[in-house]
Amino acid sequence: MRLNQNTLLLGKKVVLVPYTSEHVPRYHEWMKSEELQRLTASEPLTLEQEYAMQCSWQEDADKCTFIVLDAEKWQAQPGATEESCMVGDVNLFLTDLEDLTLGEIEVMIAEPSCRGKGLGTEAVLAMLSYGLTKFEAKIGQGNEPSIRMFQKLHFEQVATSSVFQEVTLRLTVSESEHQWLLEQTSHVEEKPYRDGSAEPC
Repeated sequence: MRLNQNTLLLGKKVVLVPYTSEHVPRYHEWMKSEELQRLTASEPLTLEQEYAMQCSWQEDADKCTFIVLDAEKWQAQPGATEESCMVGDVNLFLTDLEDLTLGEIEVMIAEPSCRGKGLGTEAVLAMLSYGLTKFEAKIGQGNEPSIRMFQKLHFEQVATSSVFQEVTLRLTVSESEHQWLLEQTSHVEEKPYRDGSAEPC
């Protein structure tokens, strides 16, 4: 996460900010949901474990994690806390240290009222512009909305695991895909996050 610890990405529907300790309480509340635990294949953590996880993600060079904020809410209410505008998160992991061009991407729109409005799509598109050339997404077989979203972003199903009950989708960024991504993300602005200094763990 060191890669993005001082980066804010401003889109039309979402604002992506680094995952900091101030986001942990709201994130922890989300992850008490059995539905989200099932959809993200996550185990419930204590609040202390969640703070430790946030800290480890912040220090991990192989992970890039952003909290997804509702851009409309964030811009309409000057002085609104990021926590009050949080709708989910998006992650990019380098999963194969022998192949640094491959990243696994995950997105979660945790707020039910914000699903199906294109926020997850814009968050993923912003992450796809991070310069890797191959992306994978592993999604629970029952999570049809997420599978459809990735397919709309040109991901193709390459594997199914009955053991983990998940499908693997992959996108290889060709020159034409790269041009398409540039067009889809031309409006996204990269800005410095706060004063440019990451909080210590």
